[in-house]
Amino acid sequence: MLEVLTTEPGVQLYTGNFLDGTLIGKSGHLYRMGDGIALEPQLFPDTPNQPAFGSARVDPANPYHHRMVFRLSTTR
Repeated sequence: MLEVLTTEPGVQLYTGNFLDGTLIGKSGHLYRMGDGIALEPQLFPDTPNQPAFGSARVDPANPYHHRMVFRLSTTR
């Protein structure tokens, strides 16, 4: 099980659906379609255009901080 705990309201999902088996990785492993996934907690992509989402502005006087925890576990 994967739990993603974050202070951010949204998440971007990227997959390896463009991989076609021609990219060679460590130990000669071929990366195929579906072999990769990335989850990136962040503000909603359209935040600058949606006032209701709050501000995405980062001000030098008020540094940006966020927290994310990826918790992996198994169930029986």
